[in-house]
Amino acid sequence: MLGLLLSSLLLAPDSASMVWVGDAMQHQAQLSSARNASDDSYSYAHYFDSIADYIASADYAVANLETPLGGAPFTGYPAFCAPDSYAEALRDVGFDLLLCANNHILDRRDRGLHRTITTLDSLSIPHTGIYHDTHHRSQSSPMIVDVGGFKVAILNYTYGTNGFTVQGEAIVDYIDRQLMASDVAEARNLGAELVAVAVHWGEEYHLLPSRSQQSLAGYLKELGVDMIIGSHPHVVQPMELSTDSTGQRQFLIYSLGNFISAMRTVDTRGGAMVRLHLSRDQLGRPSIDEASYQLVFVYSPLNGHTDGFTLRDAQQPLSGIAEQQRRQFLANALPLFNLHNLNVAQDTLRLNQYHSPCYYLSTLKP
Repeated sequence: MLGLLLSSLLLAPDSASMVWVGDAMQHQAQLSSARNASDDSYSYAHYFDSIADYIASADYAVANLETPLGGAPFTGYPAFCAPDSYAEALRDVGFDLLLCANNHILDRRDRGLHRTITTLDSLSIPHTGIYHDTHHRSQSSPMIVDVGGFKVAILNYTYGTNGFTVQGEAIVDYIDRQLMASDVAEARNLGAELVAVAVHWGEEYHLLPSRSQQSLAGYLKELGVDMIIGSHPHVVQPMELSTDSTGQRQFLIYSLGNFISAMRTVDTRGGAMVRLHLSRDQLGRPSIDEASYQLVFVYSPLNGHTDGFTLRDAQQPLSGIAEQQRRQFLANALPLFNLHNLNVAQDTLRLNQYHSPCYYLSTLKP
């Protein structure tokens, strides 16, 4: 009976889920920890073990790749460049798409951008936000993906690229209201049922959104964008699930914070993973009927973990100094969300429950 129940849930054409996570970074401490000196390789085998079931339980999962794959030598801040095996680890844990329009994508200039595209393509990792040239962009954007039977357009823009500019034909999608409006309209014309805009914006280390973020979010809502997903501040910022005057439900998170990094201040040690449940009404019209979040914490050699960098459920106790840092992270993140979130609550399941029947039973509609 349980097997039939699970099968019917997984095959149901009227619902699906998306997971969005924040900045997948690669600082020097992460590089040093991942490097195998014997053959100069880099291993990320256990980075994401604790979240693997959470990611796998979604129909579609998206992360922000905040580093180019520019080839050796590999470097951390301020000019990032990660090994190809880092992207492979993100793919292998279940991410379906990597966002690349962010302020570090030109850290290895045009060559690094082109190599990032070529490498991701060779690894069969879909990506958006950067392109070889105008022809490549016209063939690749707007990206429309199948999320459990829902046609979802995913667009990606950044506020800037740390003062570096493209020197050749490469394209980075920058925040430009006219461009965004055109892309959203084209996505709808191409059959997108839902439109998601991932925006690299805001002020670093601020727990509340800036006026410019609020203004742009309002503009995107007016365009009819269904999901607005923010990154860049390296700390979490509030989220909301609202309904406009036409009955359209729109999700907004100003910042997911860091996904994994070697940043050391309290609020940068973790981030949010957001799950959006998509559904259809009796007429087949799609909407976002529920949104929830999980908090993750980076357990690393910087806070006493001797086995390298790993992500952990931020609700689960650790030991030593890491436990104190985890509590400090939660002490800021949870009150922020409790005070400012609108219709978005913390997930009631822990990360280690997503492999069990209780997860699938929890998705039953009353």
